[in-house]
Amino acid sequence: MALLGSRQVGKTTLARSLQLQKPIHYMDLERPSDLAKLEDPELYLSRFPGHLIILDEIQRLPTLFPLLRSLIDARRHAGEPNAQFLLLGSASRDLLQASSESLAGRISYLELPPFLLPELDRLPSTVERHWHRGGYPGSYLAPNDETSLQWRSDFLSTYTEAYLPQQGVQSSPQQLRRLCSMLAHQQGATLNLSRLGASLALDGKTVRHYIDLLEGLFLLRTLPPWGRNAGKRLVQSPKLYWRDSGLLHALAGLPTLEHVMGHPLCGHSWEGYCIEQILALLPTDTRASHYRTHAGAEVDLVLEAPSGEVTCIEIKRTVSPKLSPGFNESFRTIAATRGFIVTPSGGSFPLSEKVEAISLADFITRLPGASPMPAP
Repeated sequence: MALLGSRQVGKTTLARSLQLQKPIHYMDLERPSDLAKLEDPELYLSRFPGHLIILDEIQRLPTLFPLLRSLIDARRHAGEPNAQFLLLGSASRDLLQASSESLAGRISYLELPPFLLPELDRLPSTVERHWHRGGYPGSYLAPNDETSLQWRSDFLSTYTEAYLPQQGVQSSPQQLRRLCSMLAHQQGATLNLSRLGASLALDGKTVRHYIDLLEGLFLLRTLPPWGRNAGKRLVQSPKLYWRDSGLLHALAGLPTLEHVMGHPLCGHSWEGYCIEQILALLPTDTRASHYRTHAGAEVDLVLEAPSGEVTCIEIKRTVSPKLSPGFNESFRTIAATRGFIVTPSGGSFPLSEKVEAISLADFITRLPGASPMPAP
Protein backbone atom coordinates (compact mmCIF):
# COMPACT_ATOMS: atom_id res chain seq x y z
CA MET A 1 0.00 0.00 0.00
CA ALA A 2 1.28 3.46 -0.83
CA LEU A 3 0.32 7.09 -0.57
CA LEU A 4 1.33 9.15 -3.60
CA GLY A 5 0.93 12.76 -4.61
CA SER A 6 1.33 15.54 -7.12
CA ARG A 7 1.26 14.06 -10.64
CA GLN A 8 -1.67 12.79 -12.69
CA VAL A 9 -1.19 9.21 -13.89
CA GLY A 10 -3.42 6.68 -15.59
CA LYS A 11 -4.50 3.27 -14.37
CA THR A 12 -2.45 1.49 -17.03
CA THR A 13 0.67 3.46 -16.12
CA LEU A 14 0.20 2.64 -12.45
CA ALA A 15 -0.26 -1.04 -13.08
CA ARG A 16 2.81 -1.17 -15.31
CA SER A 17 4.99 0.77 -12.86
CA LEU A 18 3.93 -1.44 -9.96
CA GLN A 19 4.28 -4.60 -12.10
CA LEU A 20 0.98 -5.94 -10.84
CA GLN A 21 -0.71 -9.08 -12.04
CA LYS A 22 -4.10 -8.36 -10.52
CA PRO A 23 -7.27 -6.52 -11.55
CA ILE A 24 -7.65 -2.84 -10.70
CA HIS A 25 -10.67 -0.98 -9.36
CA TYR A 26 -10.37 2.81 -9.60
CA MET A 27 -12.36 5.45 -7.71
CA ASP A 28 -12.11 9.23 -7.97
CA LEU A 29 -13.25 10.76 -4.68
CA GLU A 30 -13.89 14.12 -6.33
CA ARG A 31 -16.63 12.46 -8.41
CA PRO A 32 -20.01 12.57 -6.62
CA SER A 33 -21.01 9.19 -8.02
CA ASP A 34 -17.92 7.52 -6.56
CA LEU A 35 -18.35 9.27 -3.22
CA ALA A 36 -21.94 8.05 -3.09
CA LYS A 37 -20.73 4.47 -3.39
CA LEU A 38 -18.83 4.97 -0.15
CA GLU A 39 -21.84 5.84 1.98
CA ASP A 40 -21.19 2.43 3.51
CA PRO A 41 -17.46 2.11 2.71
CA GLU A 42 -16.95 -1.23 4.44
CA LEU A 43 -19.74 -2.87 2.46
CA TYR A 44 -18.56 -1.43 -0.85
CA LEU A 45 -14.79 -1.92 -0.53
CA SER A 46 -15.22 -5.50 0.71
CA ARG A 47 -16.66 -6.40 -2.71
CA PHE A 48 -13.22 -6.39 -4.37
CA PRO A 49 -10.99 -9.07 -2.82
CA GLY A 50 -7.91 -9.71 -4.90
CA HIS A 51 -8.10 -6.26 -6.54
CA LEU A 52 -5.81 -3.29 -6.28
CA ILE A 53 -8.26 -0.58 -5.22
CA ILE A 54 -7.10 2.89 -6.28
CA LEU A 55 -8.57 5.74 -4.27
CA ASP A 56 -7.75 9.02 -6.01
CA GLU A 57 -7.92 12.36 -4.14
CA ILE A 58 -7.88 10.51 -0.80
CA GLN A 59 -7.59 13.85 1.04
CA ARG A 60 -11.32 14.27 0.36
CA LEU A 61 -12.14 11.40 2.72
CA PRO A 62 -9.45 11.02 5.43
CA THR A 63 -12.00 9.29 7.68
CA LEU A 64 -11.40 6.16 5.58
CA PHE A 65 -8.01 5.45 7.17
CA PRO A 66 -9.24 3.54 10.26
CA LEU A 67 -11.46 1.33 8.07
CA LEU A 68 -8.60 0.71 5.62
CA ARG A 69 -6.47 -0.58 8.49
CA SER A 70 -9.10 -3.18 9.29
CA LEU A 71 -9.62 -4.15 5.63
CA ILE A 72 -5.86 -4.49 5.06
CA ASP A 73 -5.49 -6.78 8.06
CA ALA A 74 -8.43 -8.92 6.93
CA ARG A 75 -6.97 -9.31 3.41
CA ARG A 76 -3.56 -10.14 4.85
CA HIS A 77 -5.15 -12.83 6.98
CA ALA A 78 -6.77 -14.20 3.81
CA GLY A 79 -3.34 -14.54 2.17
CA GLU A 80 -3.02 -11.24 0.28
CA PRO A 81 0.09 -9.64 1.81
CA ASN A 82 0.44 -6.42 -0.20
CA ALA A 83 -0.69 -4.20 -3.11
CA GLN A 84 -4.25 -3.96 -1.79
CA PHE A 85 -4.85 -0.20 -1.92
CA LEU A 86 -3.16 2.64 -3.77
CA LEU A 87 -3.95 6.05 -2.31
CA LEU A 88 -3.43 9.08 -4.53
CA GLY A 89 -3.77 12.71 -3.58
CA SER A 90 -2.28 15.95 -2.42
CA ALA A 91 -0.05 15.12 0.52
CA SER A 92 -0.83 17.66 3.23
CA ARG A 93 0.77 17.37 6.65
CA ASP A 94 -2.55 16.51 8.30
CA LEU A 95 -3.18 13.76 5.75
CA LEU A 96 0.27 12.25 6.24
CA GLN A 97 -0.15 12.37 10.00
CA ALA A 98 -3.57 10.72 9.84
CA SER A 99 -2.27 7.96 7.57
CA SER A 100 0.81 7.30 9.70
CA GLU A 101 -1.27 7.04 12.88
CA SER A 102 -3.95 4.80 11.40
CA LEU A 103 -1.87 2.65 9.06
CA ALA A 104 1.46 2.23 10.85
CA GLY A 105 3.21 -0.85 9.52
CA ARG A 106 0.74 -1.15 6.65
CA ILE A 107 1.68 1.74 4.39
CA SER A 108 4.59 2.86 2.25
CA TYR A 109 5.02 6.43 0.98
CA LEU A 110 6.07 7.26 -2.56
CA GLU A 111 6.49 10.83 -3.76
CA LEU A 112 5.34 11.10 -7.35
CA PRO A 113 6.98 14.25 -8.75
CA PRO A 114 6.19 16.03 -12.01
CA PHE A 115 7.82 14.66 -15.17
CA LEU A 116 11.54 14.00 -14.74
CA LEU A 117 14.03 14.36 -17.54
CA PRO A 118 14.70 10.58 -17.97
CA GLU A 119 10.98 10.09 -18.68
CA LEU A 120 11.15 12.38 -21.71
CA ASP A 121 12.69 11.98 -25.16
CA ARG A 122 16.28 12.80 -26.13
CA LEU A 123 15.46 15.59 -28.57
CA PRO A 124 17.85 18.55 -28.20
CA SER A 125 14.97 20.87 -27.29
CA THR A 126 13.69 18.64 -24.48
CA VAL A 127 15.95 19.90 -21.69
CA GLU A 128 15.28 23.56 -22.48
CA ARG A 129 11.53 23.04 -22.79
CA HIS A 130 11.44 21.01 -19.57
CA TRP A 131 13.50 23.64 -17.75
CA HIS A 132 11.34 26.49 -19.03
CA ARG A 133 7.88 24.95 -18.57
CA GLY A 134 8.57 22.61 -15.66
CA GLY A 135 7.35 19.06 -15.32
CA TYR A 136 3.63 19.31 -14.55
CA PRO A 137 1.84 17.55 -17.44
CA GLY A 138 -0.62 20.39 -18.06
CA SER A 139 2.26 22.82 -18.45
CA TYR A 140 4.87 20.70 -20.22
CA LEU A 141 2.43 19.21 -22.75
CA ALA A 142 0.61 22.46 -23.54
CA PRO A 143 0.44 23.28 -27.29
CA ASN A 144 2.24 26.61 -26.82
CA ASP A 145 4.00 28.76 -24.23
CA GLU A 146 0.96 30.96 -23.66
CA THR A 147 -1.25 28.01 -22.72
CA SER A 148 1.53 26.56 -20.57
CA LEU A 149 1.92 29.82 -18.65
CA GLN A 150 -1.84 30.09 -18.15
CA TRP A 151 -1.92 26.58 -16.66
CA ARG A 152 0.85 27.45 -14.21
CA SER A 153 -0.77 30.76 -13.27
CA ASP A 154 -4.07 29.02 -12.61
CA PHE A 155 -2.29 26.38 -10.53
CA LEU A 156 -0.66 29.04 -8.36
CA SER A 157 -3.93 30.95 -8.01
CA THR A 158 -5.70 27.81 -6.81
CA TYR A 159 -3.06 27.27 -4.14
CA THR A 160 -2.94 30.87 -2.88
CA GLU A 161 -6.70 31.53 -3.07
CA ALA A 162 -8.13 28.17 -2.00
CA TYR A 163 -5.75 25.42 -0.95
CA LEU A 164 -3.43 27.29 1.43
CA PRO A 165 -6.34 29.00 3.24
CA GLN A 166 -7.86 25.52 3.70
CA GLN A 167 -4.62 24.56 5.45
CA GLY A 168 -5.15 27.28 8.03
CA VAL A 169 -3.07 30.07 6.47
CA GLN A 170 -4.54 33.36 7.67
CA SER A 171 -2.93 35.77 5.20
CA SER A 172 -4.83 37.14 2.23
CA PRO A 173 -4.38 35.55 -1.22
CA GLN A 174 -2.64 38.73 -2.36
CA GLN A 175 -0.10 38.51 0.45
CA LEU A 176 0.48 34.82 -0.19
CA ARG A 177 1.06 35.44 -3.90
CA ARG A 178 3.47 38.22 -2.99
CA LEU A 179 5.33 35.88 -0.63
CA CYS A 180 5.58 33.26 -3.38
CA SER A 181 6.89 35.85 -5.84
CA MET A 182 9.47 37.07 -3.34
CA LEU A 183 10.59 33.50 -2.73
CA ALA A 184 10.98 33.06 -6.49
CA HIS A 185 13.45 35.94 -6.57
CA GLN A 186 15.30 34.25 -3.66
CA GLN A 187 15.89 31.12 -5.76
CA GLY A 188 19.24 29.60 -4.82
CA ALA A 189 19.85 32.15 -2.07
CA THR A 190 20.40 31.46 1.61
CA LEU A 191 17.25 31.92 3.63
CA ASN A 192 16.87 35.18 5.57
CA LEU A 193 13.58 35.06 7.46
CA SER A 194 13.90 38.50 9.03
CA ARG A 195 14.39 40.22 5.69
CA LEU A 196 11.48 38.36 4.11
CA GLY A 197 9.24 39.11 7.08
CA ALA A 198 10.09 42.81 7.05
CA SER A 199 9.20 43.04 3.35
CA LEU A 200 5.79 41.45 4.00
CA ALA A 201 5.04 43.05 7.38
CA LEU A 202 5.12 39.59 8.94
CA ASP A 203 7.26 38.24 11.75
CA GLY A 204 9.98 35.71 10.99
CA LYS A 205 8.14 32.85 12.71
CA THR A 206 5.11 33.34 10.46
CA VAL A 207 7.27 33.36 7.34
CA ARG A 208 9.00 30.20 8.58
CA HIS A 209 5.60 28.55 9.08
CA TYR A 210 4.51 29.42 5.53
CA ILE A 211 7.77 28.15 4.06
CA ASP A 212 7.44 24.91 6.03
CA LEU A 213 3.91 24.52 4.68
CA LEU A 214 5.02 25.09 1.07
CA GLU A 215 7.84 22.63 1.58
CA GLY A 216 5.42 20.07 3.03
CA LEU A 217 3.31 20.47 -0.10
CA PHE A 218 6.39 19.65 -2.23
CA LEU A 219 6.48 23.11 -3.81
CA LEU A 220 9.66 24.36 -2.11
CA ARG A 221 12.91 22.67 -1.17
CA THR A 222 15.30 23.92 1.49
CA LEU A 223 18.79 22.51 1.01
CA PRO A 224 20.61 22.34 4.37
CA PRO A 225 24.20 23.51 4.83
CA TRP A 226 27.04 21.00 5.00
CA GLY A 227 27.36 20.30 8.69
CA ARG A 228 30.81 19.02 9.64
CA ASN A 229 33.34 21.06 11.57
CA ALA A 230 35.85 22.03 8.91
CA GLY A 231 37.67 24.70 10.90
CA LYS A 232 36.23 27.38 8.66
CA ARG A 233 33.50 29.98 9.02
CA LEU A 234 30.66 28.28 7.17
CA VAL A 235 27.33 29.76 6.16
CA GLN A 236 24.79 27.91 8.31
CA SER A 237 21.57 28.93 6.54
CA PRO A 238 19.75 26.60 4.13
CA LYS A 239 19.35 27.52 0.47
CA LEU A 240 15.84 27.89 -0.91
CA TYR A 241 14.52 26.56 -4.23
CA TRP A 242 11.19 26.31 -6.00
CA ARG A 243 11.15 22.66 -6.94
CA ASP A 244 9.38 23.10 -10.27
CA SER A 245 11.19 25.52 -12.57
CA GLY A 246 8.00 26.22 -14.52
CA LEU A 247 6.26 27.56 -11.42
CA LEU A 248 9.37 29.60 -10.64
CA HIS A 249 9.28 31.24 -14.06
CA ALA A 250 5.56 31.97 -13.78
CA LEU A 251 6.08 33.66 -10.41
CA ALA A 252 8.98 35.69 -11.81
CA GLY A 253 6.92 36.82 -14.82
CA LEU A 254 9.05 35.04 -17.43
CA PRO A 255 6.66 33.83 -20.16
CA THR A 256 9.19 32.45 -22.68
CA LEU A 257 12.58 30.76 -22.66
CA GLU A 258 14.11 33.91 -24.14
CA HIS A 259 12.83 35.90 -21.17
CA VAL A 260 14.34 33.35 -18.79
CA MET A 261 17.75 33.39 -20.49
CA GLY A 262 17.90 37.18 -20.41
CA HIS A 263 16.92 37.52 -16.75
CA PRO A 264 19.29 37.75 -13.73
CA LEU A 265 17.43 34.74 -12.28
CA CYS A 266 18.62 32.49 -15.14
CA GLY A 267 21.65 30.94 -13.43
CA HIS A 268 19.85 30.26 -10.16
CA SER A 269 16.87 28.83 -12.05
CA TRP A 270 19.13 26.40 -13.92
CA GLU A 271 20.87 25.48 -10.67
CA GLY A 272 17.57 24.65 -8.94
CA TYR A 273 16.32 22.71 -11.96
CA CYS A 274 19.45 20.52 -12.06
CA ILE A 275 19.39 19.93 -8.31
CA GLU A 276 15.78 18.78 -8.46
CA GLN A 277 16.40 16.39 -11.36
CA ILE A 278 19.40 14.90 -9.56
CA LEU A 279 17.86 14.53 -6.10
CA ALA A 280 14.66 12.95 -7.45
CA LEU A 281 16.69 10.01 -8.79
CA LEU A 282 18.93 9.37 -5.78
CA PRO A 283 18.35 6.74 -3.07
CA THR A 284 16.49 8.22 -0.11
CA ASP A 285 19.41 7.55 2.24
CA THR A 286 21.71 9.92 0.32
CA ARG A 287 22.44 13.06 2.31
CA ALA A 288 22.30 16.28 0.25
CA SER A 289 23.58 19.69 1.33
CA HIS A 290 25.30 22.83 0.07
CA TYR A 291 28.67 24.19 1.12
CA ARG A 292 29.57 27.85 1.44
CA THR A 293 32.13 29.76 3.49
CA HIS A 294 31.88 33.40 4.49
CA ALA A 295 34.97 33.95 2.34
CA GLY A 296 33.02 32.88 -0.76
CA ALA A 297 34.19 29.32 -1.44
CA GLU A 298 31.17 27.16 -2.30
CA VAL A 299 29.75 24.01 -3.84
CA ASP A 300 26.16 23.95 -5.09
CA LEU A 301 25.44 20.35 -4.09
CA VAL A 302 27.28 17.92 -1.81
CA LEU A 303 26.07 14.31 -1.91
CA GLU A 304 27.09 11.87 0.83
CA ALA A 305 26.28 8.22 0.21
CA PRO A 306 25.91 5.66 3.04
CA SER A 307 29.09 4.03 1.71
CA GLY A 308 31.01 7.17 2.67
CA GLU A 309 31.53 8.38 -0.90
CA VAL A 310 31.26 12.17 -1.14
CA THR A 311 30.46 13.91 -4.44
CA CYS A 312 30.80 17.65 -5.04
CA ILE A 313 28.63 19.09 -7.80
CA GLU A 314 28.86 22.60 -9.22
CA ILE A 315 26.17 23.65 -11.69
CA LYS A 316 27.05 26.08 -14.47
CA ARG A 317 25.03 27.30 -17.42
CA THR A 318 27.96 27.22 -19.81
CA VAL A 319 29.47 24.73 -22.26
CA SER A 320 33.06 25.70 -21.37
CA PRO A 321 33.30 25.25 -17.59
CA LYS A 322 36.47 25.88 -15.62
CA LEU A 323 37.51 24.90 -12.12
CA SER A 324 37.51 27.88 -9.77
CA PRO A 325 39.89 28.26 -6.80
CA GLY A 326 36.81 28.29 -4.54
CA PHE A 327 35.63 24.92 -5.85
CA ASN A 328 39.09 23.39 -5.47
CA GLU A 329 39.35 24.67 -1.89
CA SER A 330 35.89 23.35 -1.06
CA PHE A 331 36.66 19.98 -2.67
CA ARG A 332 39.71 19.56 -0.44
CA THR A 333 37.96 20.75 2.73
CA ILE A 334 35.01 18.40 2.24
CA ALA A 335 37.43 15.56 1.40
CA ALA A 336 35.30 14.69 -1.61
CA THR A 337 35.78 11.45 -3.50
CA ARG A 338 34.89 12.94 -6.88
CA GLY A 339 33.45 16.08 -8.41
CA PHE A 340 31.37 17.18 -11.39
CA ILE A 341 30.64 20.44 -13.17
CA VAL A 342 27.15 19.95 -14.62
CA THR A 343 26.46 21.85 -17.85
CA PRO A 344 23.43 22.21 -20.18
CA SER A 345 24.89 20.21 -23.08
CA GLY A 346 28.06 18.87 -24.64
CA GLY A 347 30.16 15.82 -24.00
CA SER A 348 31.93 14.84 -20.81
CA PHE A 349 35.63 15.57 -20.30
CA PRO A 350 38.03 15.66 -17.34
CA LEU A 351 38.89 18.96 -15.67
CA SER A 352 41.29 17.38 -13.19
CA GLU A 353 42.14 13.94 -11.86
CA LYS A 354 38.92 13.72 -9.82
CA VAL A 355 36.64 16.32 -11.44
CA GLU A 356 34.71 15.92 -14.67
CA ALA A 357 32.57 18.26 -16.77
CA ILE A 358 29.35 16.58 -17.91
CA SER A 359 25.97 17.53 -19.32
CA LEU A 360 22.90 17.17 -17.11
CA ALA A 361 21.32 14.56 -19.42
CA ASP A 362 24.46 12.41 -19.32
CA PHE A 363 24.98 12.86 -15.59
CA ILE A 364 21.55 11.66 -14.54
CA THR A 365 21.93 8.46 -16.57
CA ARG A 366 24.75 7.54 -14.16
CA LEU A 367 22.59 7.89 -11.06
CA PRO A 368 21.38 4.72 -9.29
CA GLY A 369 17.67 5.42 -9.81
CA ALA A 370 17.88 6.47 -13.45
CA SER A 371 16.97 4.46 -16.52
CA PRO A 372 18.14 5.26 -20.05
CA MET A 373 16.35 8.23 -21.58
CA PRO A 374 13.77 7.34 -24.25
CA ALA A 375 14.89 7.52 -27.84
CA PRO A 376 13.72 10.43 -30.04
